[in-house]
Amino acid sequence: MSASHKNALANGRTEGRVIREYLEIVEAIKPKRGRRRTPESITKRLAVIATELKTADPVTKVRLIQERLNLRTELAGMKTKTEVGTAEARFIKVARSFSVRNEITYDAWREFGVTPAVLKRAGIERD
Repeated sequence: MSASHKNALANGRTEGRVIREYLEIVEAIKPKRGRRRTPESITKRLAVIATELKTADPVTKVRLIQERLNLRTELAGMKTKTEVGTAEARFIKVARSFSVRNEITYDAWREFGVTPAVLKRAGIERD
């Protein structure tokens, strides 16, 4: 295998990792039904749960404990703006070449949830 072939394979693997990382973030922050929770609103609800646990009956207590566990998991999974921005910037650098090589269209990216602004900055245009 030639050096250029090895470099091309390594480049493809690197681009694939960058694309996967960004798409996982896009998928995780896709708007869901209802109001979107912020880290602040989750923290407030956790404080309320801590207070309610002190006086709750056993069935309510177990429900509150589960809600607390769910909220902590959700809070831990939230990406900061810096993380999203970094992943987005890396995506923008490689998305065009990845799209050309893998024949991925503007419409496919859009259907997944990548915003038009990001695609434009990446140089991916509508057909």
